This record gives sequence, structure tokens and C-alpha cells, in this order.
Amino acid sequence: MRIHELTRAEARAVAVRAQLLDRPRPQSLLDVVRQLTLLQADQTAAVAPNADLVLWSRLGSAYRPADLEAAVGDQALLELQGMIRPAEDLALFRADMADWPGRGELLDWQEYRRDWVEANRGCRLDIMRRLRSDGPLPARELPDTCELRWPSSGWSNDRNVLKMLELMEARGEVAVAGRDGRERLWDLAERIFPDDEVVPAGEAARIRAQRRLRALGVARARGAQQPAEPVDVAEAGEPAVVEGLRGRWRVDPAQLAAVRERPLAGRAVLLSPLDRLVFDRKRMAELFEFEYQLEMYKPAAKRRWGYWAMPILYGDRLVGKLDATADRRAGVLRVDAVHRDVPFTKAMTAAVDREIADLAAWLRLNLDLPGD
Repeated sequence: MRIHELTRAEARAVAVRAQLLDRPRPQSLLDVVRQLTLLQADQTAAVAPNADLVLWSRLGSAYRPADLEAAVGDQALLELQGMIRPAEDLALFRADMADWPGRGELLDWQEYRRDWVEANRGCRLDIMRRLRSDGPLPARELPDTCELRWPSSGWSNDRNVLKMLELMEARGEVAVAGRDGRERLWDLAERIFPDDEVVPAGEAARIRAQRRLRALGVARARGAQQPAEPVDVAEAGEPAVVEGLRGRWRVDPAQLAAVRERPLAGRAVLLSPLDRLVFDRKRMAELFEFEYQLEMYKPAAKRRWGYWAMPILYGDRLVGKLDATADRRAGVLRVDAVHRDVPFTKAMTAAVDREIADLAAWLRLNLDLPGD
């Protein structure tokens, strides 16, 4: 098979177009999610929750968070292990659910989870009985009858019901029915999941990798293991080398052909720090030569760019970061800084300023700029 030779500019253009960040903007929320394959359901709202920011950056100010809530409520989209996915994609995960906690020789952490669930079988059954009679319900309204507590050095320590729900979700027994504010509402999976035929595990993994590459455009064949969604694509697409970069890459040949036939019509975009264009920080650094770190867990004095600094895309380059906070009590989008990684032309400045103003208008907040 031919090995495609990509310049770094071509690789960036493929990645940007695959993520629907060029012009013209897409029009359909469901079409966006199907192309991206997922929205990470992170509820951090320094500006707005991640899923809403990702959809706004594609659809523009015509998008309303209520549209996403309606799509989940109608079960056109499903929340699965922290990711919002098209309902039809659930069939690609059912085999993994049936084989939970894994196939073949289990790792230590997989064995621990299996043994913990079995040790708390009574609690698991109590949760299912309560959901069957009264669901959907938030975790706080479900009984904690666990005999063995969940130990952790992090936020999940002793959160037995929530951990049991997440493991039951991985087993295909319960599912997220929706949200009440930021709080997940849980119900029996049989009431939420579509009754689609299960795709065999090997075929499902292959299809997921193909869809992941379609969403990324260009990606590593192998990458660091991720807890929820891989960043690599195995043997999907076709082999490629990227100018100046080592290692095995894979590219979606149709999207590469489209970029070579029609140059990228880029625009200015403000990205969520969890946007899939930048989520794989290693790929981001290699393709875009962009330095970035999410600093929300750092002490304020040690932050360089801000608590929830939003990467700024212009055309096929990441050119800076927007440090802004939505102060809903004061009714303003407070802009503390626009960090410019490269000199901005007048056109770039005007385009970025328009996006910031549009973000404030979408949030229904007044714009508070430095020096105002």
C-alpha cells in the first residue's frame, strides 16, 4: 500500500477540516456529533461546559444548550462513560460490556474492580431494584449498602454508589437517562439503550478506529493508553509520514484528497481545552507546534495562561490563548488576557475579537475587556 507523504501544513489542514472547524459551518447538531464521534461531558463551567463549547465552536450562536439536552432526552444521543455519542454507536460497545471487566488475562486493576463489584453484589441489586421502581434517579437518592468501601486517594474515595453506578454502566446494566443541572440521572440500561444487534468485539474495535480517524483526519497508529477514548487509530485509513516527524501515522485518504484538491477555508475559532483538536497534547505539539497546558489544577500564582485558557485557532494554526471567565452573577464575560503566540495581523485581531464578542453574546453576557 502506498505511504502518503504529508507536509505539516497538509496534516494540520486535514485535522482542522476533519473536526469541522473550517468554512462553511455545519448546520446540524446530530451531524456534528456523528462526525466528531463524541462530546466529552465535562461539566467545568469557567466559560461553559465542554460539550456546549465544542458545539458552539462548530455551529455558532445558533446553537443552544437546550438543543443538546433535547437530543439526549430523545435518545438520539447517549451519554456513555462520560462521553456523549450517537445512539447508533452503542452497538459498537455492547460486546465490551458483555465481556466486562476485559478479555483474556486481566490486569490487576481489572481484577480489583471485578472483585469489588462481586463483594458488593447486594448493593448492586439494591440499586437495580430502586431504579426499576423509581428511576431515573440521581446517585444521591440511591441506597449505599456496600459492605466493602471504595478506597481512593482522589475525589472518588468512599463514593460507593457513584463508583458502583459507573462500573454497572461499564457492564451495560445502568445508563445515564439525562441530567438535572450537572447531576447525572441514572436508570436501567434496558430503558435507555436502543435494542440494536451487538457488533462482535473485533469488528467493533475496527469500526471505532475508522470513525476515530474520520474525526481526527490524521493520527498516530499507536499512542498512550487513555481511560475513555483512545487517541490512536491502529490500522484505520492508510499509512502516512508527516514532514519532520517520526513514527507511524495514519491518514484518512478521502480527507487528504479533499485538502489537496480544495485549500482549507479557515477561520478564527475559540476552542475548549478539551476539544479533540487539542485533546491529544502530543499530537497537538507535533502538528501545530503549540505549547499548551490546562492550568486549572495549578495554584493561581503559577499559571501562565489562565484557569481555563481557550486555545485560539486561526486557519490551520494555533496562534494563542484566550483567558476568560464567565461571571454570571455580574453578567459579564471577563477577558483577562489574549495571549498571542505569534504576532497578530489586523485581520487576525479583528477575527479573534469578533469570536470573543460572539462568545459573550451566545452566553448572554456583556463583554468585559482589559482596561474597560
